Amino acid sequence: MLAIALTNAGCTRPSTLQEIRSEGVLHVITRNAPSVYYEGRDGPTGYDYELARLFAEDLGVKLKVRIADDNTEVLSVVDQDYAHIGLAGLSARPDFPGRYHTVSNGIEAESVVVYNRDTERPESVDDLQGHTLHLVADSNHQHQLEQLQSENEGLQWKVHSGLDAAGILARVESGEYPLAIVSSNELELNHVFFPMVKKAFSIGNPEDLLWLFPGEQDQTLARAAEDFIAELRESGALAQISERFYGHLDRLNYVGARTFVHHVENRLPKYEDLFKDYAASYDLDWRLLAAIGYQESHWRPNAVSPTGVRGLMMLTRTTAKHIGIKNRLDVKQSIQGGAKYFTMVHRKVPERIPEPDRTWFALASYNVGWGHVEDARRLTEGAGKDPDRWMDVKEFLPLLTQKEWYSKTRFGYARGHEPVIYVQNIRRYYDVLAWMTDSTETAEAPQKPWFKDLEGMEKIIRPIVTAPEREARASLPSELGMVPPTL
Repeated sequence: MLAIALTNAGCTRPSTLQEIRSEGVLHVITRNAPSVYYEGRDGPTGYDYELARLFAEDLGVKLKVRIADDNTEVLSVVDQDYAHIGLAGLSARPDFPGRYHTVSNGIEAESVVVYNRDTERPESVDDLQGHTLHLVADSNHQHQLEQLQSENEGLQWKVHSGLDAAGILARVESGEYPLAIVSSNELELNHVFFPMVKKAFSIGNPEDLLWLFPGEQDQTLARAAEDFIAELRESGALAQISERFYGHLDRLNYVGARTFVHHVENRLPKYEDLFKDYAASYDLDWRLLAAIGYQESHWRPNAVSPTGVRGLMMLTRTTAKHIGIKNRLDVKQSIQGGAKYFTMVHRKVPERIPEPDRTWFALASYNVGWGHVEDARRLTEGAGKDPDRWMDVKEFLPLLTQKEWYSKTRFGYARGHEPVIYVQNIRRYYDVLAWMTDSTETAEAPQKPWFKDLEGMEKIIRPIVTAPEREARASLPSELGMVPPTL
C-alpha cells in the first residue's frame, strides 16, 4: 500500500495529499494509447501524461509512471490502492461510484458502432440483432449494451481482453469483425489508418473521460487535481494541451488515406535517403521534411503549379534564387532547398514561442510567408488572444481573405485558409510517418495492431480531434479539403 503506516495510535493520519508531498512522488498507473500515454521521439508523452506531469510539478513532487497491459490492470491497481491516479481513458460507469473518486480530464467521448464499408451499414440497434459486436475489455461500452439488451434480446457482443481499440479497428478493417463498438475519441485518433472502417451510429451521449482515484483515499488529492485542471481550463493552458495532441484536423478522408499509403510504398523509397541526408544537414526531422514534400507535390519531382511554383518541394522562382537553387526540377536541389528554406523561416519565428507551436508557425510561413503570419498574429493580439499560440492565430489567418480585416494589415490579402489546412495536413502526414518508422526502427517497439492492405503495405496507428476542432473544421470551406492530385 502507498499509505504511510502510523506509528502512534493517537496521532492524526495525514491526508493523501500530505503523504504524497512527504514522499515526494506521485504514483500513476496508465496504459499505452495515443490519447493517454506513449513513448514519443523525445520521451514519454500523451494528453493525460502531460496533464499528470504538470500536476506533479504543481504539487512539487516527482511523477512516477507504471505502464499496465490494459484497462483491466489499470483498474485492478487502483482498486488495491497501489497508485494514486489511474489514467485509462474511461468515462463514468455504474460500478464507479463508491469504488473511485473521479475527475474529468477535459475530453469527451461516446460509444460508436463501426462497420466495414464493404458490408451493409446498420442504421439502428434493431439492425444489430443477430450480429456480434466486438469490444475491448473494461471499456465504456459494455454497461450501455447491457441496458439496451433489456429491450433488444437479440443484441449480443464479445469482449476481447487481449485487444485494444486499435486492434479491434484493425480487425474491422480486414473484415474479420464485421461490427464493433469503440469510443469516439479512439475512432477519431485512428480512423485515418483504417480507411475501410466507417461509423454507423452512436450509443448514448458524449461523456467526460476521467482520472480515477482509489475510493479508499480521502478526496484531498482528487480535489487538488480538479482545482488544478480547472485552473488550466480558465487560463487557456488546457486548450493549448488539447491543441498539441488533438489540434490537427483529420483531413485524410478515405481516398486521401489510401492515396497516401500507396505513395508511401511506391514513391517515398526513391527519395527517403535524400530527405534523411538533407534533414541531417539542417538538423531537421527527416519525416517532417518528407511530410512537407508530400503536402507540396505528393513527392512528384516534376510538379508544376499554374502559378509557376515547381519541383518536389514546390519552390517559387524568387525563393529558389534567394537560397541558391538553380534547378527547381532537380530532386536533390529541390529537397536541399526545401530544408534550407524551412530552416530560414523557422529562425524567423520568435525564440520565445515554444515547440511544437514554433514549428507550426514555421510551416504556415513556408506556405504563405512570414509577413502574412505576422499580420494574423497582430490581429490575434488585437482581439485579446495570444499571438504566440498557434491555436489562437489559426483562427485569424482565414480573416486575411476578407477586406474588412486585411485592409488593416501591413501585407494585405492572403488566402488565409490555406496555411491552416497546410499545417493540419503536414502534422497528420508526419504522425503517420513517425509512427511507421518508429515501429520499424525501434528494437523493442510496443505491440501494435498490424493489417495488410494495398499489395501488402503494412500500416499502424496514432493521434487526433476534439470538439473545438470539429467546430473549426465546420467553419472551413469544403472546397479547401485535401484532394489528391492525379496519380
